[in-house]
Amino acid sequence: MSQLMKQTARIITRGAALIAALAMPGFVCAQNCALCYTQAAGAGSRMIAALKSGILILVAPPMLICLGIAWMAYKKRNQFNEE
Repeated sequence: MSQLMKQTARIITRGAALIAALAMPGFVCAQNCALCYTQAAGAGSRMIAALKSGILILVAPPMLICLGIAWMAYKKRNQFNEE
């Protein structure tokens, strides 16, 4: 019976995390940088393209770091479970 309770708790936790993740973009969109908005609004098409490419360049290193950590965790997942 305790196995069933653990499984139910796990499902409820995952459901709550999913709902929180889906609700998060609504909160995040309200936090725009006023300086970036005014600069982009007054700029030409070349400046907007440069801003978009700059955003992609700034996103790449943290994404690669997260992927590297996830890959290392995947490779080492069973190292500590051996008895």
